[in-house]
Amino acid sequence: MKRNTEPLVNRPGFWRVVAPLSIGTALLLLWQVVCTLLEVPPYLVPSPVVIARTLVADWGMLLDSLLVTLKITFLAFALAVTLGVALSFLFVQSRFIEISLFPYAIILQVTPIAAIAPLIIIWVKDTTAALTVCATIMALFPIISNTTLGLRSVNPGLLNLFRLNRATRWQTLWRLRIPSALPYFFAGLRISSGLALIGAVVAEFVAGTGGTGSGLAYQILQAGFQLNIPRLFAALLLITLTGILLFWLMSAIARTTLAGWHESEMG
Repeated sequence: MKRNTEPLVNRPGFWRVVAPLSIGTALLLLWQVVCTLLEVPPYLVPSPVVIARTLVADWGMLLDSLLVTLKITFLAFALAVTLGVALSFLFVQSRFIEISLFPYAIILQVTPIAAIAPLIIIWVKDTTAALTVCATIMALFPIISNTTLGLRSVNPGLLNLFRLNRATRWQTLWRLRIPSALPYFFAGLRISSGLALIGAVVAEFVAGTGGTGSGLAYQILQAGFQLNIPRLFAALLLITLTGILLFWLMSAIARTTLAGWHESEMG
């Protein structure tokens, strides 16, 4: 096997990792120094060290709440992907169906979830199901929009070639439209995964569920009521890290799927 003798700093992806980590480390150090020098009380702005200690001390409770939030997030994300792809396939079959139904997808996107979440929670008796519906509504539109755009954005020359060879609608969809739509679809996944997490947190805020089945949003509310600001920041940190990991996971899936044949990932 040929050994890679290229300097580390010139290798692909090196600065993609090092640059943001360096900036993040510098900001954390600056935050810690400012809190230490100005003696900022933890109930106003806790320092990174205090947040880390709180995260370790309350790890068991925060982990249980994180798992509840993740459960709702993944359920909503899976449901949004399933419904979004199915609707996109339906839209691409007929322009009339698309122009008839697409405005309602836009309505779901622009309707504030905090405004309709109380109604959904009243209508749907099961709390987990209600929270999942709320998060699904937030995560659905990017899948529909991006996948529909991708299925429509096929090369006209290739489409004419398929027609000349008398390809069926199913063959055109499977061998031409779906491969062309994959980059758009994965872009929708990156957006939708984060929106599913946001939707789950917002729905938990509105529902105000507590007890053993409480998510991170409830821990944030309780920490605010108790002026336990370090725990509040620790819960926010877990939500932020979860969102970053979800985005990274969707990007990794896209790279694995598209690398070697699509120009968006060949670099």
